[in-house]
Amino acid sequence: MASAVAAQVQSNPASAPQLQRGIVKMVLSGCAVIVRGQPRGGPPPERQINLSNIRAGALARRAVQGQTDTKDTPDEPWAFQAREFLRKKVIGKEVCFTVENKTPQGREYGMVYLGKDTSGENIAESLVTEGLATVRREGIRGNNPEQARLCDLEDQAKAAKKGLWTEGGGAHTVRELKYTIENPRNFVDSLHQKPVNAIIEHVRDGCIVRALLLPDYYLVTVMLSGIKCPTFKRDADGSETPEPFSAEAKFFTESRLLQRDVQIILESCPNQVILGTILHPNGNITELLLKEGFARCVDWSMAVYTQGAEKLRAAERSAKEHKVRIWKDYVAPTANLDQKDRQFVAKVMQVVNADAIVVKLNSGEHKTIHLSSIRPPRLEGENKDKDKRFRPLYDIPYMFEAREFLRKKLIGKKVNVTVDYIRAATSAMETGGVPAFPERTCATVTIGGINIAEALVSKGLATVIRYRQDDDQRSSHYDELLAAEARAIKNGKGLHSKKEVPIHRVADISGETQKAKQFLPFLQRAGRSEAVVEYVFSGSRLKLYMPKETCLITFLLAGIECPRGSRNMPSGMQVAEPYSEEATIFTKELVLQREVEVEVESMDKAGNFIGWLHIEGVNLSVALVDNALSKVHFTAERSSYYKTLLSAEETARQRKEKVSLVEIQHPDVDVAQLTEEKERVAKYRPVYVTEITDGLHFFAQDVETGTKLESLMESMRGEIAAQPLVEGSFTPRRGDFCIAKFGDGEWYRARIEKVESPAKVHVYYIDYGNREILSSTRLAALSPAFSTRTLPPQATEYTFAFIQVPQDEDARTDAVDSVVRDIQNTQCLLNVEYSGIVCPHVTLQFADSKDDVGLGLVKEGLVMVDVRKEKHLQKMVTEYLNGQESAKSARLNIWRYGDFRDDDADEFGFRR
Repeated sequence: MASAVAAQVQSNPASAPQLQRGIVKMVLSGCAVIVRGQPRGGPPPERQINLSNIRAGALARRAVQGQTDTKDTPDEPWAFQAREFLRKKVIGKEVCFTVENKTPQGREYGMVYLGKDTSGENIAESLVTEGLATVRREGIRGNNPEQARLCDLEDQAKAAKKGLWTEGGGAHTVRELKYTIENPRNFVDSLHQKPVNAIIEHVRDGCIVRALLLPDYYLVTVMLSGIKCPTFKRDADGSETPEPFSAEAKFFTESRLLQRDVQIILESCPNQVILGTILHPNGNITELLLKEGFARCVDWSMAVYTQGAEKLRAAERSAKEHKVRIWKDYVAPTANLDQKDRQFVAKVMQVVNADAIVVKLNSGEHKTIHLSSIRPPRLEGENKDKDKRFRPLYDIPYMFEAREFLRKKLIGKKVNVTVDYIRAATSAMETGGVPAFPERTCATVTIGGINIAEALVSKGLATVIRYRQDDDQRSSHYDELLAAEARAIKNGKGLHSKKEVPIHRVADISGETQKAKQFLPFLQRAGRSEAVVEYVFSGSRLKLYMPKETCLITFLLAGIECPRGSRNMPSGMQVAEPYSEEATIFTKELVLQREVEVEVESMDKAGNFIGWLHIEGVNLSVALVDNALSKVHFTAERSSYYKTLLSAEETARQRKEKVSLVEIQHPDVDVAQLTEEKERVAKYRPVYVTEITDGLHFFAQDVETGTKLESLMESMRGEIAAQPLVEGSFTPRRGDFCIAKFGDGEWYRARIEKVESPAKVHVYYIDYGNREILSSTRLAALSPAFSTRTLPPQATEYTFAFIQVPQDEDARTDAVDSVVRDIQNTQCLLNVEYSGIVCPHVTLQFADSKDDVGLGLVKEGLVMVDVRKEKHLQKMVTEYLNGQESAKSARLNIWRYGDFRDDDADEFGFRR
């Protein structure tokens, strides 16, 4: 090895012995160093040089394990100080040296100078000058000026009482080395992850070092958190076999850290192995090893890395991209994908289960996306109830909660999709050659900057998949997923909860005729009921989940005839009617897995319910007709929606497209048989008008239940006064009921309609009908004693019958102002005349005079008449039309320019 180093250094022919150069790798003691050459294609050769003519104290040595005849020896006085003096002066620096003597055992003695030639500082002389080394005076030759100079320097140090020559000999300078720690875990915890000054004494491989902790002189072995370098495997015969790049990784760490002053953050101690991060003024060695391709990330210790796991992943990703060293053969999981296929924005159409969604791309294509690296809830063991039909969504604990979380967060929203990997199809089954699982696109899905998979895991509604260390097919945010799972486990959420698992007893009455008959009257009396569309069979046939009733029903849209799709019949396959597929897709995109409202009117012989479905104010039957994907059925004639349906069909016919061009015979199906009253029934009841909207809708409370509301409000406010609410303790979520602090300083029941931010929460006061945007600090949880089960919401929305509100903004404002002035916060008499798409249409009378409020608006020329064709309403319609004619004659308000409806309605912002 000595010759190898000599081959790398430059010789000086003018000096004898030969002058050589190198870099100090390590200081063994105050009088011995290890010098290495420059690396060329791998770790360089090295040699030990002992300083001639001087001697420094011996450092402590630990007894050899397994040899009882050896024991620990302590530092000699000033030995550590001499080593430290020399270390700080020469470690990592270029020196030149001469070899003056070489013993038969191979030990080399010589002189070492800082710098490239002998004009630099003589290390031996510096040690003697500071009193940190003694001169070997035996065998001194009188004609050797270097030896004579060392003796003079030693005499001067003695006279100055430096170092070894201080009074008392310096026994107090001996350090007390601590080789073992009784409880490493407690020791690490006691440091509270604060940086500790240290010296790296030994490098075992690229990621494991021996460090001397200061100032207490603990000698500990530290493994770098979050990474693993190639190592040296020990064989049975005791020899070591290096893994590829293990020697290079060790040299990389050695050349930067060995015997350097560093800071170490001791982060954890699993299984008596101390994990830590080493910080050097020039950088973080952990991140450098990854970036240079000398290490890979490891999941088990990544979690304790305090400097940010994303930095390690980014460093590893950089090495992979550049195919550096251990990644020289690396192929990215998405290497065969174009950038547009790797990252895109799409609209969520369906949640398949707790870890997969169907999205619609900009091209119109639908694509199934699986959330990377997570596993949905699953049933442990076998399903014990063999007789019961197994329904994973309801029978697997937390599967329903996970699906609902994704549905409420994602359905109909645009999300950012980043493909992490493509999971290949599993091996073909023995029969048929069909894959057990098809190819899966696994991706990270975010909305509003939130990783949906991470949110799901943090709520305990999914678990994180554990991979083999060499399996690179995982989420690009895998560490965040692990951290989220750790939080969920710590807080006992969802799957990690020790509480009893939630049970969902959902009755499926689809096709159960007897059960459906029992259920029908209840749904008919309920009016509009909330539902979730679970499945779309065709454009007009759906499966609904009724959350309040906890049942599943099959629902047919009333009033329309939709094209039928293909299906198996006893006589063979029935061919699909034209545009049946388009109708199904339209219905799916509009309502699948959305929250809707349904009005059940009847049922067919098979136990399927028939009625109207509304989503965000849109009647699905009308929407299908309007988009020329369905025809109006004759049974709609007696419906309150008949006029709207005919108008939509006429519009579609004028556009001359799709179903409107195809003659379809009416099939023999059971449809809703609607009844109508022969005469108008006037059952006026007292109400209290609380709120009037800009569209001339109003909210009213029934006077009969007013005392109940007053009693409830009094009790609720008394409880709040006795137990004041904690501001900011309530987390608002859309759809939740709560109590809100109104501008008058009082608390009222409310429902959350939208959450923009903690400072902007949209609430609807359920007992009064008004809306407001509040900070979450003005919201609190609604006690069960005052919930809607105790007293239903008291504000009901209505609109005026027989009235058409002007489209012109100024005219509409005049009408609204008049109504506000006359009836807001007053008691009136109300009668329901007919139902509407959004709310019932009613007539309203003043309590004292019994005058019709709507008719008064018509007579004042503030609104127009909405002509109804129902026979039992014609008397009322005639009275309203007469009032309109008198307003036109007097040219009141909207009629001041005459009858504008024939040819200039659009110009004035009105429509008939």
